[in-house]
Amino acid sequence: MSTYINPYAVGMVADSPESARAEFIRKTYGHLAAAIAVFAVLEGVLLSLGLGQGALELLGASHYSWLMVMAAFIAVSWVAERWATNGSSIGMQYAGLLLYTVAEAVIFLPLIALAIGLTGDGSLVLQAGLITAAMVLGISAIALTTKRDFSFLGGILKIGGFVALGLIVASFFLPISLGLWFSGAMIIFASGAILYHTSNLLHRYQPGQHVAASLSLFASVALLFWYVLRFLMSFNRN
Repeated sequence: MSTYINPYAVGMVADSPESARAEFIRKTYGHLAAAIAVFAVLEGVLLSLGLGQGALELLGASHYSWLMVMAAFIAVSWVAERWATNGSSIGMQYAGLLLYTVAEAVIFLPLIALAIGLTGDGSLVLQAGLITAAMVLGISAIALTTKRDFSFLGGILKIGGFVALGLIVASFFLPISLGLWFSGAMIIFASGAILYHTSNLLHRYQPGQHVAASLSLFASVALLFWYVLRFLMSFNRN
């Protein structure tokens, strides 16, 4: 009979043997890849069912529809993160990662449907995916090979996140256009978040917390993909 070992009962990954660090990173990126694959499959299924147009019509029904969707997504994300960091149940951790992946697929649906409608095909989505993948690989290589602790970015990202959220909410009530410049700034913000969370793999997580680590990385990668796609869409319109 196997016994579940509480990952919170041991030290950080950075303090573990080299083999344990390598295994943790392998598991984290394996779960990240699986989450991205599930996200892509779910997105394809939702689009094939014609739900993309329905999502656009639903959001267009009210000026504040998107604001309500954002609030619901934030609430679901909080629940998913709580589940994923549950130290007593590996099943709950996986449930958190799955819940977050489904939530991302749902919130991305109208944006991807809009991008496909803009060009008549999925070329912009493919370009955004390739650019995002290249940036994630480059940023991850910097964080993992230098082995520096980028925890100092945490405070900067927290302030930047509140500013970005404030601008997004203000855009619903004020004549503020969050176009190309805002997407560019958010690409930089998301890149910093990936660097921060990649550094956290070694310095802020414990062996066995690879599910929670993969969720935090997936959240940053999804944010980067979102704004790369928005940037390409704004550039295409211009």
